[in-house]
Amino acid sequence: MTPAEHLDVVIVGAGLSGIGAAYHVRTYCPSKTYAILEARACSGGTWDLFRYPGVRSDSDMYTLGYSFRPWTDPHAIADGASILAYIRDTAAAYGIDRKIRYRHRAIAVRWSSAEARWTLDVRVDDARIVQLTCSFLFTCTGYYDYAAGYTPELPGRARYRGRIVHPQQWPADLDYTGKRVIVIGSGATAVTLVPTLAAKAAHVTMLQRSPSYVISLPSRDRVADALRAVLPAGAAHDLVRWKSVLLGMGFYELSRRFPERARRLLVAGVEQALGTSTDVRTHFSPRYNVWDQRVCFVPDADLFRAIRDGRASVVTDHIATFTETGLALRSGATLDADIIITATGLVLQFLGGMTLAVDGERVDPAKLLVFNGMMTSDVPNFAFASGYTNASWTLKVDLVSRYVCRLLAHMDEHGYRAVRPIRTNPAMQELPVIDFSSGYVQRALADMPRQGSERPWRLYQNYVLDLLTLRYGRVDDRALRFT
Repeated sequence: MTPAEHLDVVIVGAGLSGIGAAYHVRTYCPSKTYAILEARACSGGTWDLFRYPGVRSDSDMYTLGYSFRPWTDPHAIADGASILAYIRDTAAAYGIDRKIRYRHRAIAVRWSSAEARWTLDVRVDDARIVQLTCSFLFTCTGYYDYAAGYTPELPGRARYRGRIVHPQQWPADLDYTGKRVIVIGSGATAVTLVPTLAAKAAHVTMLQRSPSYVISLPSRDRVADALRAVLPAGAAHDLVRWKSVLLGMGFYELSRRFPERARRLLVAGVEQALGTSTDVRTHFSPRYNVWDQRVCFVPDADLFRAIRDGRASVVTDHIATFTETGLALRSGATLDADIIITATGLVLQFLGGMTLAVDGERVDPAKLLVFNGMMTSDVPNFAFASGYTNASWTLKVDLVSRYVCRLLAHMDEHGYRAVRPIRTNPAMQELPVIDFSSGYVQRALADMPRQGSERPWRLYQNYVLDLLTLRYGRVDDRALRFT
């Protein structure tokens, strides 16, 4: 039997996180051999998968972009195509694209303490299985299932004669010009789709069971434009990045400390944008507090303009059943539509669905405790990339990637072959890993790892605190066992 190829580091996933992780490994651990396994036929992850009209960032690009490669496009809220080009250009600029192995899906990974290495079963071209081994495994698979989004059981669906589409599987041939469209949902995808579709559709109705908080931001950052005019690109990028970080942290802390004040602030902003055209208290004032779920950002008030102009409308109600021509609601009202779009959320998935075993024992993710938001209890030489829920994803992923490199350097310096987080306080309280009330989160929590009630097992969703801990704190934490 041919021996399996061995690499120092295997990165799983060639999306925004995976390319960033690879940059850090090649830059800070230049002697390490590495490869990126990508299940799909192309790079980009989320930004290649989602093809629905208007797909864009829901964070500013000065924080969603990489710390090591300034975002130079004038749009702070960028469209999906621009983000995808940025990811691929970054990979090409640093030679990372040559390290990507496409159509390589890691389906099972097994750790051997005797050999101090991982063995990976990798399905190539959706057919044959090959094996790789590595000393350190770094998964950058995102947080949701790429195969399908979430659609609830909706009665009478088979009766509907029109077309039903989930945004995660947007068909290239869908023509909505002059059509009546219903978008079911109130999250980031829905508030992106509605104004975009309304530009061509006869009318678009956003049907929601309950409202979300929505705030308008300019698509261009005037501070960034001014700084770029007088400073080098890197310096301007760093200043704007910190400005965005601190403003975001300030808003989050205000929302947590003074929830009613934050609620009034956001609802008043919508009232100012919509005037008397919409019942804002019914359609844009949620029952939960700000940041109990993610806040939806809309660039240049495009959603509010579409509603004011009569091209779009919002209905807050529950679906009773599909009809032949649309939807019947619990209130007794009916909505007719040629196309119904179920922007009803994602299916969360840990590690891209691969199975994990340590020394012959299958690992149950629900029994794991998360260390510093990037490693898991009792699993050696393993890290995963996961971003913030209250800020840009990449802020945390950059910190995690840099920490992994510091960890690898520390192990080399001291001759360690393995490291694993060990729970040192058995009495520590366990908490859900994500403190969100959103349906897509609540549906998945039972199968996800958990966090602890104290450091380093607690996730604080605080960039400055994580920066001090992961970039400048000690690597040899008391909760880490090196062997």
